[in-house]
Amino acid sequence: MLSDIKAVIYDMDGVLINSEPLWRRAMIQSFGEIGIPFTDDDCKLTTGMRFIEVARFWLHRFNRHDISVMEFNDLVINRLRELIYAEGEPMTGVLDSIHYFKNKGMKLALGTSSSNMLVEAVLQKLQIGEHFQAVCSAETMKYGKPHPEVFLHCAEQLEILPTSCLVIEDSLNGIIAAKAAQMKVLAVPDEYNLQSPKFAIADHMYPSLSHFLANA
Repeated sequence: MLSDIKAVIYDMDGVLINSEPLWRRAMIQSFGEIGIPFTDDDCKLTTGMRFIEVARFWLHRFNRHDISVMEFNDLVINRLRELIYAEGEPMTGVLDSIHYFKNKGMKLALGTSSSNMLVEAVLQKLQIGEHFQAVCSAETMKYGKPHPEVFLHCAEQLEILPTSCLVIEDSLNGIIAAKAAQMKVLAVPDEYNLQSPKFAIADHMYPSLSHFLANA
């Protein structure tokens, strides 16, 4: 699967760091703080989107105008940042995979929908920033996933053709974005999505990066 691949682009949440449970806690606590009942299933509905878009979506759905989208965005992001520093752990196999790809001479990048503040927190917590030749957040880009802009920007920064890039993703939005960029996709979905037929658009799928390495 790695023939003709010259660069690997990692998504962040759920790929580099086990932050999805932390995201859910931060969102449920913050929505509860402003009086909106929120569940794990609600969180999953907007997985892979930029959080500013998530905040806009839910505040509109609940017809809340007493708090701005940006105020709520900041409330959740600051809470999540604290959780990352306190409890953040790398996903299974991710550190070994970084060394595996580097030993094969591939360039590495990070392409995420999360904010630059969270990117900085994750890279510091896991101490892996030195391994990436490009770090791209869709926070300030015109489009978020499932648009391919963030992945195309990664390829441009790496000076690698999109068709020579492999993206590692855990969300359907991210997989769609990578395929739209004409990149290969290795999906590592959570247990909830592992059997989802929607993920069949990925080129390869494994339960974790450790499983991928065992079959590489």
